[in-house]
Amino acid sequence: MGVFVFIVWGIEYLDIPLDRLFGMFGRMGSTLANRYYPPDIEYIIDADYFQYVIETVQMAYLGALFGLALTLPLGWFGAYNVTPSRRFVYPVARFATMGFRAVHEMIWAILFVSILGFGMLAGVLALTFFCAGFAGKLLAEEIEAIDMGPVEAMKATGANLFQVVIWGVYPQIRVAFTGIGIYTWDVAFRAATVVGFFGAGGMGWYLKRNVQQIETERVAAILLSIVALVIVSEIVSAWARARVMKMK
Repeated sequence: MGVFVFIVWGIEYLDIPLDRLFGMFGRMGSTLANRYYPPDIEYIIDADYFQYVIETVQMAYLGALFGLALTLPLGWFGAYNVTPSRRFVYPVARFATMGFRAVHEMIWAILFVSILGFGMLAGVLALTFFCAGFAGKLLAEEIEAIDMGPVEAMKATGANLFQVVIWGVYPQIRVAFTGIGIYTWDVAFRAATVVGFFGAGGMGWYLKRNVQQIETERVAAILLSIVALVIVSEIVSAWARARVMKMK
């Protein structure tokens, strides 16, 4: 009852016109039929556009790869149970992870484009920071949930910090880290189509250009190509996740 009252109060406070909201779907269908149909499929099967598709895939791959490389120290140093220093290293690693995650990938793209200029490098760096933010948090939480018995046993036998991490921590998080890596690539691929809209290259740049020129049928074709690529990415990710589950 309290939730219902809050929703009603929110609608009244925000002055949401419910009649226009319910009639939105009809207007949306009419707009899509009149302006975006039929999609200009010939436009997206051009060799020029295919190069931008490849650039988007490369941007997502490199962003996820560099992001995961950055995630390894962030996750290690940001895990309270295995960090080298709970007083100094732990808060710095956690703050860096939080900072990367707090800024949206579009803001990172705008920032790097303004510093480095238009192109794929700005997009790769934006995706790197974006991926490191949430993957670093996930990895740190996985490490904090491990069984500390093997770690304490190795420390008691005189193993150094790297030996403890390699032989005591990594075997316990191997499957989880693989899953995080797959999820990171999946998210990076979706984000790569967006950061290009802000000058980072790839399919997003094509989309921005046609939106600005009000080429609605070409925009529809580009959106369909993005949906198709995301579906392919989802299928590949599901297959990879199934393989990871068999590793357990």
